[in-house]
Amino acid sequence: MRTRPLKVALLGCGVVGSEVARIMTTHADDLAARIGAPVELAGVAVRRPSKVREGIDPALVTTDATALVKRGDLDVVVEVIGGIEPARSLITTAFEHGASVVSANKALLAQDGAALHAVADEHGKDLYYEAAVAGAIPLIRPLRESLAGDKINRVMGIVNGTTNFILDKMDSTGAGYQEALDEATALGYAEADPTADVEGFDAAAKAAILAGIAFHSRVRLDDVYREGMTEVTAADFASAKNMGCTIKLLAICERAADGGSVTARVHPAMIPLTHPLASVRGAYNAVFVESDAAGQLMFYGPGAGGAPTASAVLGDLVAVCRNRLAGGTGPGESAYAALPVSPMGDVVTRYHISLDVADKPGVLAQVATVFAEHGVSIDTVRQQGKDGEASLVVVTHRASDASLNGTVEALRNLDTVRGVASIMRVEGE
Repeated sequence: MRTRPLKVALLGCGVVGSEVARIMTTHADDLAARIGAPVELAGVAVRRPSKVREGIDPALVTTDATALVKRGDLDVVVEVIGGIEPARSLITTAFEHGASVVSANKALLAQDGAALHAVADEHGKDLYYEAAVAGAIPLIRPLRESLAGDKINRVMGIVNGTTNFILDKMDSTGAGYQEALDEATALGYAEADPTADVEGFDAAAKAAILAGIAFHSRVRLDDVYREGMTEVTAADFASAKNMGCTIKLLAICERAADGGSVTARVHPAMIPLTHPLASVRGAYNAVFVESDAAGQLMFYGPGAGGAPTASAVLGDLVAVCRNRLAGGTGPGESAYAALPVSPMGDVVTRYHISLDVADKPGVLAQVATVFAEHGVSIDTVRQQGKDGEASLVVVTHRASDASLNGTVEALRNLDTVRGVASIMRVEGE
């Protein structure tokens, strides 16, 4: 074993960063044995240096992150501060001054992953980011390495624990959205401002990363269709149960049937109770992968939290340190396929549409005619009426998003249709 330690700088020492530092200290001997050399925490960049950080030598703490990554003697920089800037500049500077980088920054990687990979390649350094998607669940490396010889056709998953907790609570207790959100906030699953989670921004960033790796193409955050879950109601769950389904906020990345393009999207969807993702409860994450040779695989576990996320960071740290000792680098960006990202209008799936209609003869025939005129085939129809008003629930066969939108606009123009109560996609079949 080499006796000279590999030097690691830590950018950020919050919930995740403090756990990384703790594990580096408490598991130092095991990490050294696995890597082949000791690992030394050489500096920690923080915003508030006066805060007591148990187990961290105060002499290592600095507020000058730029000076830290410019030292020139660092082997690895671990970035867990999040956001776009200053993280992007600090990572770039770390590469330029000889360090490889381990990051958990999903937003930055979804927006500028290609540029960061280019800088890493230019300087012969590693960029690893297992912790950026699904916390402790090993996902990036299996997609990038274990399935590198396979053709991945679809990646579909629950990649945000906050939203899954809320939807699971609505499903299991009948609670409304706000009530479930309040409980998630009280338990610490939801931030004071939950927008990034409940509006799907967090999941969309992860979808961009997953799609890029799975399909060997560059997929940016702006390429991902995003729809939040704030409009999901108890009535939607009742309808889902009538179909033998539940509702999840899903990140879905698919290869087109002709193989010439890909799609990436995040939205609520009904999913059959028989599908493995339907049983994912609470704040857990799970990702379902479909490929030609391996078939169907599911990765499941805690998707957030200090210790689980730190576990993924340390796994990357061990891999990068081993590469440093071997004098090489691990897998970089693979974007050779360069498949275009199709718009949401081209996506084909099933739909559940709930309409408020007049309770009188001929309404069903009018509605069915509109669906037929737009080339959307109906699978099932359920109608309930009382006192001149009725609810009409239509479940379609597979149709494109564009054709469904045209159908809904035409339905709104019917005198017998009072309103469109809800529209939800049906996935997983």
